[in-house]
Amino acid sequence: MDALASPGISPESLASEAKFMLALKLFEVGRLSSGKAGNLCGMGRVEFLLAAGRAGVPVVALDDEELSAEFGANA
Repeated sequence: MDALASPGISPESLASEAKFMLALKLFEVGRLSSGKAGNLCGMGRVEFLLAAGRAGVPVVALDDEELSAEFGANA
């Protein structure tokens, strides 16, 4: 872990960030659900989804047909 040491960043903080980044990527590529990704990095599902959104990862993936159905039904 010394090779990853940065001034001002504790090993615990780095480990926490690494777990989040791993969970985020696995969620983004569809390997983990939001709940399991949250569990992996020590967050609840909603907390993880909010953090994913802040990180720029879409939390809902709808195709064109699903978008039309969703917004067409409410129009």
